Amino acid sequence: MLELQTNLKRKIELLGLALDNSACYRDIDFAAMFRRDVPTIKRDMKELRGEGIDIHSERSKGIQVSSDIDTGLLRRLIIQYMGLCTAEGGIDRATRLMVKKVKAKSLGNLVKLQQCIERSKVVRIDYQKDSRHREKDRELYPLLIFSSDGYWRVLALHQGEMKQYHLNKLLDVRPTDRTFTRPPQEDIEKVFRYSFRSWIGPEEHHIKLRLDRIWAERIQPQQLLETQALTAEGDGSVTFEATVNSLSEVAGWVVGRGKGVTVLEPEALRNMVIETARGVLDNYSA
Repeated sequence: MLELQTNLKRKIELLGLALDNSACYRDIDFAAMFRRDVPTIKRDMKELRGEGIDIHSERSKGIQVSSDIDTGLLRRLIIQYMGLCTAEGGIDRATRLMVKKVKAKSLGNLVKLQQCIERSKVVRIDYQKDSRHREKDRELYPLLIFSSDGYWRVLALHQGEMKQYHLNKLLDVRPTDRTFTRPPQEDIEKVFRYSFRSWIGPEEHHIKLRLDRIWAERIQPQQLLETQALTAEGDGSVTFEATVNSLSEVAGWVVGRGKGVTVLEPEALRNMVIETARGVLDNYSA
């Protein structure tokens, strides 16, 4: 298993470096870099071509990728690569929290959910919603396991709606023999497009924020949302616009930033920020 992971990591790194057109890596350069022989590098390239990547060695330019890579494949490779890198360092906070909370159940729950995802099987779960509410025999159509906001979660259909569930709160997972029709992949990806932090829902709200110069310098290098647009103003501030699916999450984020982040639109978000800030102040009132 370790050898397979090492080989996959090397192939992805080879591809990433070959995509840099300003460099001119030859197979002998990669062989020295990865401490492998040239036939191994050539085999890596052949396997990448087998995945639909047009990677070849040219005499004058070195190893080059001649055509664009499918974005879906590119995302998958990045996820695999980051998974391999973070697993080695043991820095996955979401995994640590899950193991601490549900211990040995964590691996079993993950495996059963993933198998049901791959086979489009219905599952039944027992779920500790909060300290007082426990749900038993909830029926789910599991679609995707993902990590968000420091927790492992499963995206699933329940009574026709897409919802997410904390794996830390899963008390039991019971696969069934029943199958379900999986929605198109683009529908699954769409639910994440407007997610500001972790909320997943069908709503769409256009927001506009003003970031003062200090916050603009902090935020500009980041990609908080796929839909975001930044407009630089003459005074050094920035107008931040995006589409989100939860105003309450944005309101909490704005209050958490403190001075320097102002809501311009919509009015409902402004009011939500004011109410949230007042609630915080009330905690400290005499």
